[in-house]
Amino acid sequence: MGAPTPLVMALDEPGAAPGMVGGKGASLARLVRAGFRVPPGFHVTTSAYLDFTRRGGLHERVLAAMSVVDVSDPATLDAASARIGDLFAGQPMPASTAAAIAEAYAGLGDDVPVAVRSSATAEDLPGLSAAGQHDTYLNVHGETAVLDAVKRCWASLWSARAIGYRARRGVEPGKVSIAVVVQQLVLAEAAGVLFTVNPVGGAREVVISANWGLGESVVAGDVTPDVAVIDRASGTLVSYQVGTKETMTAADSSATRATDTPSDLRSAPVLSPARAVELAQAGLAIEKLYGEPVDVEWALAAGELSVVQARPVTTADPSAATPGEQWNDSLGGDYLWSNGNLGEALPDVMTPATWSFVELLMARMPFPPSLPGYRGYGQIGGRFYVNVSMSISLEALIGISPRRFARLLGPILGKLPPVGEIPRAQLPRWKAIRLMVPRAAALQRRAHASRKRMPQFLAGAPSRCERLRAEIEQTSDAAVLASLWPAKVRPLLEEASDMLAAAGTTGGTMLLSVPGKLASLVGEADAALLLSGQQAGGASLASLGPVVGLARLARGEIDRETFVRRYGHRGSHEIELSIPRPAEDPAWADSQLGAIGGTARDADALLASQEAARAAAWQRLAQDDPRKAATARRLVARWAPAARGREAARSEVARSVWVARDWVRRAGKLTGHGDDLFFLALPETSSLLGGNPAPLAQVPGRRAAYEAYRALPPYPALIRGPFDPVRWAADPNRRSDYYEEHARPAGPDDTITGFPGAAGMAEGTARVLRTPEDATQLGDGEILVTTVTNIGWTPVFPRAAAVVTDVGAPLSHAAIVARELGIPAVVGCGNATMRLRSGDRVRVDGSNGTVEVLPQA
Repeated sequence: MGAPTPLVMALDEPGAAPGMVGGKGASLARLVRAGFRVPPGFHVTTSAYLDFTRRGGLHERVLAAMSVVDVSDPATLDAASARIGDLFAGQPMPASTAAAIAEAYAGLGDDVPVAVRSSATAEDLPGLSAAGQHDTYLNVHGETAVLDAVKRCWASLWSARAIGYRARRGVEPGKVSIAVVVQQLVLAEAAGVLFTVNPVGGAREVVISANWGLGESVVAGDVTPDVAVIDRASGTLVSYQVGTKETMTAADSSATRATDTPSDLRSAPVLSPARAVELAQAGLAIEKLYGEPVDVEWALAAGELSVVQARPVTTADPSAATPGEQWNDSLGGDYLWSNGNLGEALPDVMTPATWSFVELLMARMPFPPSLPGYRGYGQIGGRFYVNVSMSISLEALIGISPRRFARLLGPILGKLPPVGEIPRAQLPRWKAIRLMVPRAAALQRRAHASRKRMPQFLAGAPSRCERLRAEIEQTSDAAVLASLWPAKVRPLLEEASDMLAAAGTTGGTMLLSVPGKLASLVGEADAALLLSGQQAGGASLASLGPVVGLARLARGEIDRETFVRRYGHRGSHEIELSIPRPAEDPAWADSQLGAIGGTARDADALLASQEAARAAAWQRLAQDDPRKAATARRLVARWAPAARGREAARSEVARSVWVARDWVRRAGKLTGHGDDLFFLALPETSSLLGGNPAPLAQVPGRRAAYEAYRALPPYPALIRGPFDPVRWAADPNRRSDYYEEHARPAGPDDTITGFPGAAGMAEGTARVLRTPEDATQLGDGEILVTTVTNIGWTPVFPRAAAVVTDVGAPLSHAAIVARELGIPAVVGCGNATMRLRSGDRVRVDGSNGTVEVLPQA
């Protein structure tokens, strides 16, 4: 009979096996024994945890709490976790364990700051990484605090997320245990993560992410880090991209905290070329030790490199992750792609559930055109793009010339190269014509029928969606839920899509042509003014709904429940099924009120100002030229209902997507697979509910591809030819406006130009923001500069003196809302976020579509 496992074990103990010290601890022990520089420390073994749980019948009480867990019901996970947490908190740590830990901690030095990390027996293992399931505590000082952190790590074995993770993978509650690693904290000047193979695509190159301070900001994905790429074979630096590094993690006397990165460090490279190569060599040495690709967490302090953690790479090749569907359609040939206006509606890397909805939606849209085998849209690195080459070639089959195509659709697709420079798709002409003409006719017939039903649909859609969401939530039988897909959920999605298509078909040409005609009649500034304020019955355009509703809520004219019911389905990620709707957050209304606090500019005041200016413009025009005024009124009268219809239909598509999200979430609860089902197409989830588990085999690879693509910055607005998102992101000379495979376009000139989005001139301080979650950083009267806006940004528009976007066109969200509020806007600049920095003084000319950087005062 072997000797009992000690309560505490040296970090490099030869017997430190996963069953004794957990997956993380065993990996660190292996690294220390191999001679890698690992921060000193010790293991608190699984024997210490088991001794704790055997006392006072704690183990039995834990299993009793677990007996009520139903993996399909998250509330039971939370209840079990809370109960077990109370049990752990109420039981003291055994004196023998406390003494062993105290002695080992004292051996590290006097009051040494340490990292206390959970190391479960079901963690960092092949096929069961459990990454992020258990707790870590950094910058822990003193014996009492260390003992408390160890106990909290033990309790994290029973967090709701860890319970659900293991239950979905068939791990029995009585067969898990946990160890704890206590290590001296590396007070890093720089830290990050490296992969010994490219995490997207598996290319033979080392990829390093780096930021100033501790590594938590990089590991958690809270910052845009520097990215270095090193060729494995030659050991040379291929590229180094300096990230924006807005925040960093720093340690103080008692804790770690996220803090703003000093301005002089944000644009400074974290790693020298030699240091990046040294890191890559260390990573490859660890790969050799493990015998497979690894990802490594590293830290630099006082010029010394330390390895904090290493594990086998768990990402997958996205091209092989999802047989039958592509994550990167740019690899199919020499095509021009644009995310133009559509990039604002779909700003995210899409999960497979969302992509399957997008395919359903696009099949019913007149644009982009598609035929079997010749699709006018696709995804690049998981993001939605229009295949301009295919679209221009397909539209030519029904008589729309390339020049007319560019003239009509430029306001949707954004800046396009000269028509002669756009590559064409090779089509079997007569076969394509035979398919294209009847498709166009069918779309017209469907649009005509949908136009007749539009008022009835728009009036009934909110209550219809609310009833269907309630029915989904009350369904407890998988077969019944499966039947709701063909009977109610898919028909709702199809009808909402048809309404949006009808709105585009009916008024599409008008929406595109009237602004130009009106501008030639009365001038750009007056045209923008006269086309604003297109309300019907006192209701504003749907895009303005949230900001107008928020102003009413702030004044007490409506209550929170009404505000949430009317606008809670709209948000920055409203088409992505995996992301919660704003209404799902109980604090959403209050956070929105907080976002408008401190500004003297109220949405209603801006709208009233615009109304007065518009009335004055009409009066001036009528006095100067009554016949011109009458023509202008006819143009506006034709344009207004088309604009309202398009906006209202978009709102109801977003509401129907919420229904689809609830259906997937309910399926996840009933099957026990949770959010894994967002990585299935919607018909695959229906098949799973019907008893076919085969689609689940695709989930790990799809999830890995999704996470890897999501870690990259948004891709260029225009892409020509095959495009590798990872190589582009790592290129120090990359541009966010245009990418071409074979030739680098000329560098940008000194002028930032885009589309005139909303007339007017404004000067002020630029605030460059990346996501709508950052929007609260916008100061009152600052210039909002961002990649793209959508309805989730609307509430902060009144704070902005002007708006500048990389992506967009005259019919984009930023242009529409800015015109309504009388805020100057320049949209579709392509590279404004790369050319401008927060704090720059800029002049925005919304009439001419230019942005000028001014000398600092």
